[in-house]
Amino acid sequence: MNVQSTAGAAQARRKKKLDPAANPAKLKKIGQVATRKLNANPYVQHVDVEGAQVYVYQNFLPDADCDLLIARIDAEAVPSTLYEGTKQENFRTSYSCHLNGRDADVSRIENRIAEVLGLSNDFSETMQGQRYHIGQEFKPHHDFFHVGEGYWQQERHQGGQRSWTAMIFLNDVPDGGETEFPQLGIGVTPRKGMMLMWNNMRPDGTPNMKTLHAGTPPRLGTKYIITKWFRQNNWLKLAYANAEGQ
Repeated sequence: MNVQSTAGAAQARRKKKLDPAANPAKLKKIGQVATRKLNANPYVQHVDVEGAQVYVYQNFLPDADCDLLIARIDAEAVPSTLYEGTKQENFRTSYSCHLNGRDADVSRIENRIAEVLGLSNDFSETMQGQRYHIGQEFKPHHDFFHVGEGYWQQERHQGGQRSWTAMIFLNDVPDGGETEFPQLGIGVTPRKGMMLMWNNMRPDGTPNMKTLHAGTPPRLGTKYIITKWFRQNNWLKLAYANAEGQ
């Protein structure tokens, strides 16, 4: 048997199985765009860890905006959920809410986040607000979608794979509440107004398993954050189109 032809056939099979909603070539390009933008920003710090792209922007969000978002979360938060088919008892015990992307303040803040990353806000989900009381947590998980899970059949039509995550800490937490990356060996302490960003893909555009992370429980005080996920495709256009078609 010809070894070269066998390798070529295997490569062809892999390409055939490629889901266009999770396209490594597109995700690689998105990663390159964001990386160039972040590396050129003097206010953004690259976190020196092996195996993933992680950045922080200290004092990104002013106190007034942090307080505004905290008030929105307190008014709208409900018990957090997991995707159908991935539910585990006590895995995610926080409260959360999807903020209104048509609200002027929410839209303004979202556009600032997108500008820092150099990505279109239309390619990102609307910010999700999250609140953790003492003892509440979100155990280790990935933000990217596992395409073998049942929920993927819906998400692939609503913007496809997630690329970058942007998380903003809205308050200082006296004790606990770190965002931990166990496979990277780092934990990020909540600091009011700080934005934490990471690429959920590897440089080649494939899912980075090392981005596994957890929201650890506060031991004192309450933790407030917002999280914004960017997608491979135009989430805003596709999500609203699908909603109107239902």
